Amino acid sequence: MRKLLFNKWSILLLLIIAGGGYFYWQKSHRTPAAERYKTQAVETGNVSQTVSANGTLNPVVLVSVGTQVSGTVKKLYADFNDRVKQGQILMELDASLFQAQVRQSEANVANAEAALELASANETRSRGLYAKEYVSKQELDQATQAMKSARAQVALARAQAEKDRTNFGYSIIRSPVSGVVVDRTVDVGQTVAASFQTPTLFKIAQDLRKMQIDSSFAEADVGNIREGQAVRFTVDAFPNRSFKAAVRQVRLNPTTQQNVVTYDVVVAVDNPEQVLMPGMTAYVNIVVAERKDVLLIPNAALRFKPQDAAEKTAKRNGNGRGQGRGQGKDKQEGAGGTVYVLAGNQLKPVKVKTGITDNRYTEVVAGDLKDGDQVVVEDTQASGSGATGQPPSTLRMRMF
Repeated sequence: MRKLLFNKWSILLLLIIAGGGYFYWQKSHRTPAAERYKTQAVETGNVSQTVSANGTLNPVVLVSVGTQVSGTVKKLYADFNDRVKQGQILMELDASLFQAQVRQSEANVANAEAALELASANETRSRGLYAKEYVSKQELDQATQAMKSARAQVALARAQAEKDRTNFGYSIIRSPVSGVVVDRTVDVGQTVAASFQTPTLFKIAQDLRKMQIDSSFAEADVGNIREGQAVRFTVDAFPNRSFKAAVRQVRLNPTTQQNVVTYDVVVAVDNPEQVLMPGMTAYVNIVVAERKDVLLIPNAALRFKPQDAAEKTAKRNGNGRGQGRGQGKDKQEGAGGTVYVLAGNQLKPVKVKTGITDNRYTEVVAGDLKDGDQVVVEDTQASGSGATGQPPSTLRMRMF
């Protein structure tokens, strides 16, 4: 029993000696702060804050050409990518039935006009006989009514003939605007049925040198967007090229999908080279704020926390009450933060008030910093700490 107790105390003594030696070695070999911490200079420069979204390139004016009459496609005079003028023939329908209807209507007009001539002659004859008292007033009135009815039948027949001639004209489809054919949905021999909904035969972009981007921005970003703001965007077809544009309209009609509210922002695009095509996906960046000649700090400096501070944060987050107090403090600070500079061999915290950011650098509105100051952005020896702000891993040794 005495031997076993002696062995336990011997092991305990060896562990104490080993621990003391380790901490002494760690202290004597501690890396100087200038070598341990990575720093970056505070600079004076320009910064722009942007909001981003995806959108689709569309022509400013896209006209859908349809037909008001039904029939079979007889001839096509326009195809994809063709440039057409206003009034140019795009397509013809088989007009045989329309021509027959026009001839029938013209015959009805001639028949009605002949009936009118007879009724007019009868009315004139009855009026003369009535003057000589050979016919009664009733017979004269009947003749007058028959003439008026015949005149109305002539007007009706002429109106029907005009309608049939108009339908005959509709069998020839003409372009309502000058532009480029971007879509054709019919072919020769196809039957087109115009019923309650007019079918779309062609789509014509009026001017592809002027286009627009219809993009959807989240409600959190749309409050900073104004008409006339500068826009830059890219498309997959030209990944190494950036295009310029401007905000033309923020539409008030919201769209809600899965409880996410977005607004359509229309961006005006000049396309003089006509390299941008309808339907392309555009990656839009709108400049909502700009600052020139201001003090800038890297965002990594705002995310950096010393190792001991990271440990305290981890402990506080592990405690429910501490976590709640920490969140409330963060909300109260608002657009502010803490950065660290090297003072001798120690880290010195500096409170700053921040402005806009471009996700790389942030504007310094107030704080004890000046151009050229070196702020800490990373702890090269911290495991899971540094710019990420994550607490370092700790090693605890249990003796028994």
